[in-house]
Amino acid sequence: MVNVYFLAILFSLIFLLAVVDLVRRRRLKEQYSLLWLLVGFLMLFLSLSRVNLEMLAAWLDIKYAPAMLFLFGLIFSFILILHLTVVISKMSERVVILTQEFAILREQLQEKQKVEKE
Repeated sequence: MVNVYFLAILFSLIFLLAVVDLVRRRRLKEQYSLLWLLVGFLMLFLSLSRVNLEMLAAWLDIKYAPAMLFLFGLIFSFILILHLTVVISKMSERVVILTQEFAILREQLQEKQKVEKE
């Protein structure tokens, strides 16, 4: 019979393999892969050690220990989304600055070409 612990272990292993494959194919930067690998190993560790998972759940007053895995995943997802939003905001500012600088340089080039033609 398949239980939630087995599914958590299976998912963690598949997740870790997927992260390694994405890094290998250069689809995921190393700076993010370390974070994803850490989360994958943490989920695998908590899934493999049922006693530790249940002790931690009892300490946090969570009645159903496997639900804690999903809670950790949800918290991590929120933190990651916040981080990526900050990165996107910084990149948006840089795109605006680069676009403005490009427009200025293009205008200067056109002026220079216009002066050379005269």
